[in-house]
Amino acid sequence: MTILYALVARGSVVLAEFSSTSTNASAIARQILEKIPANNDSHVSYSQDRYIFHVKSTDGLTVLCMADDTTGRRIPFAFLEDIHQRFVKTYGRAVHTAQAYAMNDEFSRVLSQQMDYYNNDPNADQINRLKGEMSQVRNVMIENIDKVLERGDRLELLVDKTAHMQGNTFRFRKQARRFKNTVWWRNVKLTVALIILLLIIVYIVVAIVCHGPTLPSCLK
Repeated sequence: MTILYALVARGSVVLAEFSSTSTNASAIARQILEKIPANNDSHVSYSQDRYIFHVKSTDGLTVLCMADDTTGRRIPFAFLEDIHQRFVKTYGRAVHTAQAYAMNDEFSRVLSQQMDYYNNDPNADQINRLKGEMSQVRNVMIENIDKVLERGDRLELLVDKTAHMQGNTFRFRKQARRFKNTVWWRNVKLTVALIILLLIIVYIVVAIVCHGPTLPSCLK
């Protein structure tokens, strides 16, 4: 399950965005921004092919991400909520007057870091499970993107499958390395425990011999 693209916008003005793979999701996202009401608070999702665009609009600020359809809704909307809070906390009132891409140089790195966190760190989902699903997300219906875009205007979504597969391969290698390290440390601990046990046994045997009939010979 993977979040591949994200942006932050005021109305149709994109303030920051990041994509982890080669895709035209940015163009489709702009079409969505132009069609959805700018001032309404909402949580909506639109599907296209095997991918879903999740949108959260609050107080005139819109955060959007594209994820594959196996990701579900909880993690993408938790990601959007996280990004919204970080963006408002960082830039405050400036978000209402900033020019296009004014925050991109700095905040695109935040988008990248948080995408990596929500894609790869199991704690991201565990934390949200403990909090429970956000009430707004429970009511989000996933509609086809044709609901918001005219069929003739809709762009075909293009995603670089090679880059996507490379990302999955990297995550698999990372998990395999982590598992290998865990097994190695477990073997080290077991070896140390066996050595200590062997030393204890040797000590007990020596103590018994030294305090038995042959005590004088032990003391020589």
